[in-house]
Amino acid sequence: MRRIRFLQALALFSTGLLAGAFGYGAANLVPTFNAVPIEMRLDFHAELMKMNGITMQATMAVSALSTLALAASVRGRARVLTGAAGLLTVSSFLITRFGNVPINGRIKQWAATAPPADHAEILGRWELFNDARTATAALAFGLLIALTSSGDPAKARVSRCCTLSGVRRSADRGLGHADPGRCSGVSGV
Repeated sequence: MRRIRFLQALALFSTGLLAGAFGYGAANLVPTFNAVPIEMRLDFHAELMKMNGITMQATMAVSALSTLALAASVRGRARVLTGAAGLLTVSSFLITRFGNVPINGRIKQWAATAPPADHAEILGRWELFNDARTATAALAFGLLIALTSSGDPAKARVSRCCTLSGVRRSADRGLGHADPGRCSGVSGV
């Protein structure tokens, strides 16, 4: 149960950071990018991506790995919610890697030279990718909040096991099974 609680806390925390960072960028950075002269945007964007490359990739990795590990450790509804959250964080990574990152490379070049005539269209695509990764991260975080709000997946697993094995002890009070071996063999748990 401790491992499940740790994974749940890590998944919730890292996915919250991811959603928050992307949300802040979508709500504050992108409008600011659009409000300043293009040269200033390009310089700032290129510098920002140097810092984000490390922190955001690490946050995406921890989010994806912790949610997928949690999904492998729980059953039923908790597995569905955490598995979906894991896939959404992986989606955030893929959108970033194959959508935003290539455009970031172009922006870095433009900052050193000059933007092409179609730069507004390309920056618009970057913003669409940014909106998509923000949405997937926020949905992942929302699923983990729903899981946490509905109860502890570790306790739910033990409670169901206790019920199916006929043991009447309360998992919510932290009591164990009268016969722990009986619970491990119950199918569907």
